[in-house]
Amino acid sequence: MTASKKVYIALGSNKGNKLEHLQLSIDAIFERVGTIRKISKVYETPALGFEGDNFYNACIKIETELKPKKLLRILKQIEADLGRTTKKSDTYESREIDLDILFYGDETFKDTTLEIPHPHLHKRRFVLQPLCDIAKDIEHPTLNKKVSDLSEECDDNSEIEPIKIWLKNPMKLFNFGNYNFIAIEGNIGAGKTSLSNKLAQDFNAKLILERFADNPFLPKFYKEPERYAFTLEMSFLADRYQQISDDLSQLDLFKDFMVSDYDVHKSLIFSKVTLAEDEFRLYRKLFYQVYKDIARPDLYVYLYQNTERLQANIKKRGRKYEKEIQDDYLEKINAGYLNFLRNQTELNVKIIDISDKDFVKNREDYLWLLNEINS
Repeated sequence: MTASKKVYIALGSNKGNKLEHLQLSIDAIFERVGTIRKISKVYETPALGFEGDNFYNACIKIETELKPKKLLRILKQIEADLGRTTKKSDTYESREIDLDILFYGDETFKDTTLEIPHPHLHKRRFVLQPLCDIAKDIEHPTLNKKVSDLSEECDDNSEIEPIKIWLKNPMKLFNFGNYNFIAIEGNIGAGKTSLSNKLAQDFNAKLILERFADNPFLPKFYKEPERYAFTLEMSFLADRYQQISDDLSQLDLFKDFMVSDYDVHKSLIFSKVTLAEDEFRLYRKLFYQVYKDIARPDLYVYLYQNTERLQANIKKRGRKYEKEIQDDYLEKINAGYLNFLRNQTELNVKIIDISDKDFVKNREDYLWLLNEINS
C-alpha cells in the first residue's frame, strides 16, 4: 500500500450559499481525495484585496495517497463542479469555493502552478486562525515556526469571527462503534490484509495480522502438498492460537475496536481441502479442543473474488512460493469458505463480491465497500 500523507487544505466561499459550498467541498474531498481527519470552526472574514461579500473560511486536515499535482487537479475539478469559473485575469474576485493546499506533510514543492507550503499562508489571518484550530503545533517546513507562532506574528489585522455552525465530517456516515472485533476473510489474494490495514488506519482500530510469512512449511507445501499438508496445518493451528490469544487479551484503550485479516475457522476450511479424510477428522477434533474458548468476531466479512482476479492479485504481489498455486486449489478454497459460511449460525456474516472492484487503487470502490459492510 502507498503511504498516506497528512495534508492541510484551506477552504473559502463568499458567493451563493457559502456554508453549503464548504460542506459540499468537504464531502467531495472525502469521496475523491482521502480521509477527513479534522475540521476547524468556520470563520467569517471580509473580502481581502477586492470588493465583495464576506467570506466563510475553514481548514481541514486530511490523509491522502495522492501526489501534490494530482491532488491539485482534483481540487480544481471540485471547484469547477461547485460552480467556480476560471479567472480571466490576476485580480481577485468572488467565488463559490476556493481550495488551497497549505501543507503536504513536511514536504516542499514548487513549479509554475503549485507551491507548497502555500506562499502566503503566514500573511493571512483568515487562513491562520482556522489552521490554529487543527494544527497549532505543526511547524512550517521553510519558516521553521509553529502555526501558532505565525498566527501571533501575523500583521494582518482583518476582522475574523467564528460562526456558530459546524461543518460535518463524512467519516461519521460509517459506524463501526457497535463492534469490538471485526474479522476480514477471503481466499488467497482476495485483499483481506489490504482492507484490514485501511480500516485500522481510517477508523482507529487495533490491527491484527496473520503471521503466515514466518511459517517455514508454507513454501514446502506449495511444492509438495501431500507430504507437508498435515505438518503445515498443525503449525498454523498452533501459531494462530498463540497469536489470537495474545492479541485479543491485550486491550488497547486508545483504539475503538479490533480488526483482523483472518478468523481462526480458516484452519478448518483450508485443512478440509488439503488433508486426507482421516487426517482431517483428527485435525478437526484438535481444532475444537484448542479453540473452544476463543472469542468470536462480532462481524465476519468475507471478500469474494473470482479465480481470475485472485490469480492476478497473487501474481501482482510476487511471492515466489505462491507461483505454483493452481486454479482448482483456489476454487476449492472458495467453495470451502462459502459452504462453511452458509451453514454458520453463530457468526454475523457478510459475504461481499468484489470481483469487479479495486478498493486499493479506486477510492470510489473503497467507499462502496465500506457502505456494504455498514449496510
